[in-house]
Amino acid sequence: MIGRDDHERTEWLDEEAGPLVRAYALTRGRARPATQGEDFEMIAIIATVSTPAYATPGLGPEHMSILELCVRPRSVAEISAQLGLPLVVVRVLLGDLLSHRFIVVRRPQQEHQTVTEELLREVLHGLEAL
Repeated sequence: MIGRDDHERTEWLDEEAGPLVRAYALTRGRARPATQGEDFEMIAIIATVSTPAYATPGLGPEHMSILELCVRPRSVAEISAQLGLPLVVVRVLLGDLLSHRFIVVRRPQQEHQTVTEELLREVLHGLEAL
């Protein structure tokens, strides 16, 4: 899909019926990534680390579009928007690519902020000031 003009993109869209290829067809009926424990947060960064040297069973043109797009790292949300695919579909496709080790996932760092007595006092003083 990348690099095609608008005319080529609309050949898969029927104005009245919607997309000619339904989302469940792209994921072979799957609603979750095949990779256990991976939910692909919207802000997770995806980067291509390799591309298949030959046809890989189970990988279609949408997978290849993701690999091409993620040569420059992108967020899951950005991939979904760029390809015009629902987020749930992109997550399933990313799971396929991750299981073949064609991509890496950089998850957002979790900030562990502990609640201290001092912080609670500041909140209390702020509420009293209202």
